[in-house]
Amino acid sequence: MQRKYTIAVDAMGGDAAPGMVIEGLHKSAAFINKNGVAIRLYGDEAQINPLLQKFPAVAAMSEVVHTSEKVMPDDKPSNVIRRGRTTSMWLAIESVRNGQADAVVSAGNTGCLLGISKLVISMLPGVKRPAITTCVPSKKNKRTVLLDLGANSECNEVNIFQFLIMGSLYAKIICGQARPKAAILNIGSEAGKGLDYLTRASDMVSANKENLDFDYAGFAEGDDIFKGEVDVIATDGFSGNVALKTLEGAAKFITSSLKSAIKSSWIARLGAAIMLPQLLKFRNKFDPRKYNGAVFLGLNGIVVKSHGGTDAVGFANAVQYAAALVSADFNSSVRDKMEKIKL
Repeated sequence: MQRKYTIAVDAMGGDAAPGMVIEGLHKSAAFINKNGVAIRLYGDEAQINPLLQKFPAVAAMSEVVHTSEKVMPDDKPSNVIRRGRTTSMWLAIESVRNGQADAVVSAGNTGCLLGISKLVISMLPGVKRPAITTCVPSKKNKRTVLLDLGANSECNEVNIFQFLIMGSLYAKIICGQARPKAAILNIGSEAGKGLDYLTRASDMVSANKENLDFDYAGFAEGDDIFKGEVDVIATDGFSGNVALKTLEGAAKFITSSLKSAIKSSWIARLGAAIMLPQLLKFRNKFDPRKYNGAVFLGLNGIVVKSHGGTDAVGFANAVQYAAALVSADFNSSVRDKMEKIKL
């Protein structure tokens, strides 16, 4: 099969790497092949090659670039930048800069992945800051795109405006929204609420309305994330990270409480058995593996961060995000938009 694109994979990143990584590629093989993608695996070939023998479909679409070094979960970005240039993460990112790959996927250390990517790949022309981006489930069987989730603790109006642009393009490709509805996270939906730079960001949207391919919904509050009324919500990395961690904590609390309630009596267990099909649908909708894969939008190359503790199913989803963005030429769309807007 002729391959159009290449994804570099940090095979040594993640709690259960490289086994989880190779199995994840196996689970996403059909999607990868459909999109004409080849895989470059960076890591220890003594650990990777035996796994490839178990998964011939992965072996057929992959090549291995050997390195015995890897970024550890507790490594600091500054140390890796100084002494980690032969790690699997660094080499995978560097392959994007060198034109050997179009995207990189890693379940390794988030701070190191972002720091190395900003240094090695740099930013897209016109984009001021990168944004960590993901999707969360919402009503009406939709997903809401959230950004920034921690790359920038402080932002200005230009950053928020650019996050709306990139997030809306992301929603079109990943969530299938032909014309997304986008909003800015604030403490109220009324005009004039919140910090001044949020008002200025809103004004920038209005000034560029004719060059945008999303509908602006104004300000959104925290409880709008799950309503399904808006497709994209942009905020600074501090608020976004707090919101995401709160959502994750709430989901774990609800799941734990539901399990405890089911186990509390035989009547509850009987009721759960009767409701099993609906409970399974509920679990499937909120399965975090379906949403695994945070994308660093704004970089001059596609970088996807998988959760370090995910399994093969979750990693497969992260790889599919990368394949979808590469095959849709996402960054070219961002470049075109940035050339048309007024800052």
